[in-house]
This record gives sequence, structure tokens and C-alpha cells, in this order.
Amino acid sequence: EWLMSASSPTGPAFEGAQISAGMRAAPGAIERVRIDRDSGRANFRVIGDERWSNDWDVNATSAIAGKPEYLAAGICGSGIIEVVAELFLAGILQADGRFNPGHSSDRLVWEGRRGAYILATPEQTANGQPLYVTQDDVRAIQLAKAALYAGAKLLMKRAGIATVDRIILAGAFGSYIDPLYALVLGLIPDCDPHHIVAVGNAAGDGARIALLNRSRRREAQELAHTVRYVETAVAEDFQDEFVGAIHIPHASDPYPHLADILPAPIEVAEPVAQRRRIRNR
Repeated sequence: EWLMSASSPTGPAFEGAQISAGMRAAPGAIERVRIDRDSGRANFRVIGDERWSNDWDVNATSAIAGKPEYLAAGICGSGIIEVVAELFLAGILQADGRFNPGHSSDRLVWEGRRGAYILATPEQTANGQPLYVTQDDVRAIQLAKAALYAGAKLLMKRAGIATVDRIILAGAFGSYIDPLYALVLGLIPDCDPHHIVAVGNAAGDGARIALLNRSRRREAQELAHTVRYVETAVAEDFQDEFVGAIHIPHASDPYPHLADILPAPIEVAEPVAQRRRIRNR
């Protein structure tokens, strides 16, 4: 048996930082997103309310009548992963991460050549302003996911592995990632979604085990000396892997487990006749 490890410079985008409407996972944060394939409109769920936004009645006087517990205050890490993946599946985003100028959804707005997507309308937000997913938001997620994928791909190459049979997502954040959307985004290499599992705060669990069990603590100390660490910062092929991974899900690496759901490549079309402009926020 052997172990290899690497660290990827993903930055804080998956924690809601560097995202225009990003926030920590707190009540009111959009955590789940589905986009209608015909209208391009979003149906979302916020932390603190189990109902989806399509079931809200913002004019109701009680939760029983449909009044939401919390209006949308921002979007957290799991939400931004899902919305970018859903935008791609709906054809609103192209594989290179740019908004599709040929899409006719009234939720797609433009400022010059830069697009943005209205995730939540003013009636659905806590501040009464539209909640946008901007081109810069998409780019921040692309750069973060490309770094993570490139690190995983380097480990696979160094180990002589072409495919993976199982992926374990550790950390509290990993518990809230939908494996299917992690694949669609290209956050991780292709794998059977049923073999992608979350184990929660593995570091915390390991620390408690080491604290309470001397033999396991010695085992951990010995293991630390045998793990082969791949330094991504100095790896000559990291940049090549990184560039390919910027595309959604990837510029060239196959995703056979997504064959039935990935959209056909979008042909660059002329912009729709009348572009809707981004409102001043």
C-alpha cells in the first residue's frame, strides 16, 4: 500500500469569497439551484427554508401560507457550484465559461459584451435588488475548480492511474456538494457518482482519534513519513493540466459517466435581437 498527496491553490471562491453575492453558509444563503431548461429561470433553496423558491408566496402572511422563512441574502459555496453547473447544462453558459449570446432567457442580461444571470429577482431577495451571477463569478469558480482538478490529475499521472474508482470528499464543505454537480463542473475527475462519498470533518475526526488512541497516533506519525507529496507549485505539467481544466467540465478529458446529461457543444450565435441590460445595483 502507498499514499500520495498534493495541495491545490483553489483560493476562497468555494467559500463564497470573490463572488459578487457570495456569503458564508448561513440562513438566507442560496445553497441549491435548478434551472428550467426551457425558460432559463432558476428555482432555488436557501439555508433555513426547506421549500424551493417556486413554492414561495412572498406576499403571504405566514409560513403555512407560503411565506418564505428567509429571502435570498446571497449565495454560498455549494450554491455557486450548482448554479454554474446548471447554467452550463441549460445552455446559458458555454463550455469556455462565457455566457451564451444566442440564449433567449429573460434572466440573461448584458452590459456591453459581458453577460450576467439573474438568479433571484428583487421580490425574492432580502435587500430588494436582483441577485446576479456575473461573468467574473463564473471565472472565479473556473479558476478554483481548475486548480483542484489539476492537482488531482497530477496525482493520477504520478501514480500511473488513468481513471479513478472512488472519490472521497472530506471537510464540512464536501458534505454539502452534490457529486453530480461536482462532476458536471469538472471539479473532480470522471467517476461513477455513486462512488463519490462525503465523510465530513475527517481532519477533526482524525485529531480526536489520535488524541484518544496512542497506537493510532503512532500510526499517523509513521504514515506522515511515508506519504509521497507532489509539489504542484513546481510541477512542470501543472499549468498544462490547469489550462485544460478551465473548460466545463474539461477541454479534452472525457466524462463518460455524464454522457447522458452533458449538452451538445454550443455553436456561437448572433446575440438575441434585444439585449436586456444589467440594472445598477
